[in-house]
Amino acid sequence: MVGIEETLGERIKPFDDKEIFEELSKEEQVITIRLEVTRWNKQMTIIEGIDPKEVDLNSLAKKLKTYCACGGTVKNNAIMLQGDQRQRVYNYLSKNGFSERNITIL
Repeated sequence: MVGIEETLGERIKPFDDKEIFEELSKEEQVITIRLEVTRWNKQMTIIEGIDPKEVDLNSLAKKLKTYCACGGTVKNNAIMLQGDQRQRVYNYLSKNGFSERNITIL
């Protein structure tokens, strides 16, 4: 008798509890995206409300900086991006598992 793995030609990956928990935690977070102007009249996009225990802020910041083609950093559990990146950040987060209704743009 031929097994299902041999029939499909690939291994079936069972659901991982950690992956399911991460997706659920992403949907529950209330995220605020706001714009600040520094004392040198430079715009800075601030993303707050992401729980650092559930999401790695450094890797998310790196992905956002690549997606928005800008510089940035992580300080005090907030991601700071250079320039007005509010709409791009909103699009990226909504495409990557964060709930659109829990993201607020100020």
